[in-house]
Amino acid sequence: MEKPKTLVLTGASRGIGHATVKRFSAEGWRVLTCSRQPFDPRCPWPGGEENHIQIDLADPNKTIAAIETIREKVDGRLDALVNNAGISPKGESGKRLSTLETDLRTWGHVFHVNFFASVILARGLQEELVAAKGSIVNVTSIAGVRVHPFAGAAYATSKAALAALTREMAHDFGPSGVRVNAIAPGEVETAILSPGTDKIVASLPLRRLGQPSEVADAIWFLCSPQASYISGTEIEVNGAQHV
Repeated sequence: MEKPKTLVLTGASRGIGHATVKRFSAEGWRVLTCSRQPFDPRCPWPGGEENHIQIDLADPNKTIAAIETIREKVDGRLDALVNNAGISPKGESGKRLSTLETDLRTWGHVFHVNFFASVILARGLQEELVAAKGSIVNVTSIAGVRVHPFAGAAYATSKAALAALTREMAHDFGPSGVRVNAIAPGEVETAILSPGTDKIVASLPLRRLGQPSEVADAIWFLCSPQASYISGTEIEVNGAQHV
């Protein structure tokens, strides 16, 4: 009997990550989830607890150390790596943190989680991805290409850097048969949304928030055989917010 395909997913505990676990599990994949939180027994997928790795992506040393644990669990082959973890710190009362107000420690914290962790994991799991001719999907953001009323400067620039990294990784991993793409969500109904999002939604051509499952479907597509000649691209999932 053929072994199920395997996904390693960061930021799995809520929102887009949660929806992505459900989407891939429904297709029969084994999903290794990585998040700061311990496994939550309320998560409705099989084998969740033994396939969970508690990891603080804000700490490069802990991220590097977790690579060996992940490698042992994937056992030589990794069909997909989805770098979904992201943090977006706010100021007092949820205020947007601009370039003038974000302290250096916060910049570093955001970049470790949103950017450097993706580099560390992709490099650390290179052999397993190559063995499976696998796929990497980086979750970026509409904030990576335009100033956003709520997403702060550190978040936005980390996502822009992740989009550029996607291009570089597609170039570097391509000769080994590994595809690398990005998904850039707009306003999606998750816990990261800020008060006042309804004003943005009123101006969107589709006039509604996106659902986490709609982003998960796009991630699934990029990891599936249907996307076998798509690499180095960023798909915008934002209800035409970018136009």
